[in-house]
Amino acid sequence: MFGPITRFDLHQSRIPRQWYNIQADLPRPLPPVLHPGTHQPVGPDDLAPLFPMALIGQEVSQERWIDVPDEVRECLKLWRPTPLFRAVRLEKALDTPAHIYFKYEGVSPSGSHKLNTAIAQAYYNKREGVTGLTTETGAGQWGTALSQACKFYGLECIVYMVKVSYQQKPYRRAIMQSFGSTVYASPTDNTEAGRSILAEDPDTTGSLGIAISEAVEVAAKSGGKYKYALGSVLNHVLLHQTVIGLEALEQMEMAGEYPDVVVGCTGGGSNFAGLVSPFLHWNLTRGKKTRFVAAEPAACPSLTRGTYRYDFGDTVGMTPLVKMHTLGSSFVPAPVHFGGLRYHGMASIICEMYDQGLIEAVALPQLEIFSGAMKFLQSEGIVPAPEPSHAVAAAIREALAAKEAGEKRVILFNLCGHGHFDMAAYDAYLAGNLNNYEYPQEKIEAALAKLPDIKDPTAAS
Repeated sequence: MFGPITRFDLHQSRIPRQWYNIQADLPRPLPPVLHPGTHQPVGPDDLAPLFPMALIGQEVSQERWIDVPDEVRECLKLWRPTPLFRAVRLEKALDTPAHIYFKYEGVSPSGSHKLNTAIAQAYYNKREGVTGLTTETGAGQWGTALSQACKFYGLECIVYMVKVSYQQKPYRRAIMQSFGSTVYASPTDNTEAGRSILAEDPDTTGSLGIAISEAVEVAAKSGGKYKYALGSVLNHVLLHQTVIGLEALEQMEMAGEYPDVVVGCTGGGSNFAGLVSPFLHWNLTRGKKTRFVAAEPAACPSLTRGTYRYDFGDTVGMTPLVKMHTLGSSFVPAPVHFGGLRYHGMASIICEMYDQGLIEAVALPQLEIFSGAMKFLQSEGIVPAPEPSHAVAAAIREALAAKEAGEKRVILFNLCGHGHFDMAAYDAYLAGNLNNYEYPQEKIEAALAKLPDIKDPTAAS
């Protein structure tokens, strides 16, 4: 006799035809984005040197549903819809009454959810006639996805990869180069931003904030030849990722269940928002009571230990000012942490969800993350990347809490990428060479002390 159905697949015709924009339903609107020089709200002309007008329009749109272009949807057919699995073997290993489901984005050609927005961004930039895109990447998933998307649309691609990841993850770098991208270990001496950072600290291991500064500088000085592409944080990026949650809604209906808890890892916020936003829409409009848990690393705890203030998205201060939970744009993460999720801030949408009490957040230590990853791969046979292993570990916490309470709990998490290029991290874990690391409070305070001193237009007068 067969056990319960464990895989739920949708036909290609069910690839979403519209993206869902959570901005239309948030109880309180997002704080304005401010110009780095004038500290006034930015307009389309301020963003035009970096982004095509279609994406600028999506960034500020208050429309609930935004059409997915047919050409983008055709490209998504390479891997979408992605499967939803019930992790019955993990449930058994944990001896929990909880039902655990996961949406698996690792089946994309680049191995993660990042391709969902890379394809869309490359499409809109190609339509506007740019020659190529510049970007940054930390763990390498975003750089891989954008490299592939640029190749699909005949665009050049320049990637500034955080130096420590460039060294730790050579195969990610190699696959970007295989798609024709130029990849630099950031910081470099070929930008003013990079040179200024190296002058301060020649031995720096880099950060996403530094890499963003370099990529933005190259695009801004290119005279329109290049635009800049970001893999997380921005509203239009989170919008494109809602294909994940929209599919998952249908698949959970196929499974005959609805989640009590939805979990996602958070670095910049894109995969978390992509899964959570359509379910949060039901909380806000249909009276559902689902809990949403953002799982972040203790080594880079922007939600749980950062402050909700206006800050730059990059280290040098070239980007607009965004109100976000931040550790300070001068924050440099410790190189001991093998996962990504090392951005100093968080997407404005996620920050507002958190500030409005719509989601929860938890910071997880590195050893618990890899212990959870080992339990998952030994049960389900899939090697998770270190980033979604934060979601795995948080989901395991929820399943064990259900066991302790003696109650059934339906848990859904996003396995947003595979770990085939991350085996050095597993090797280090198995050899006993990984340690728990919490970012020191004094270093957080030192970085926060450098936050720009500006008047918050959202603060009560």
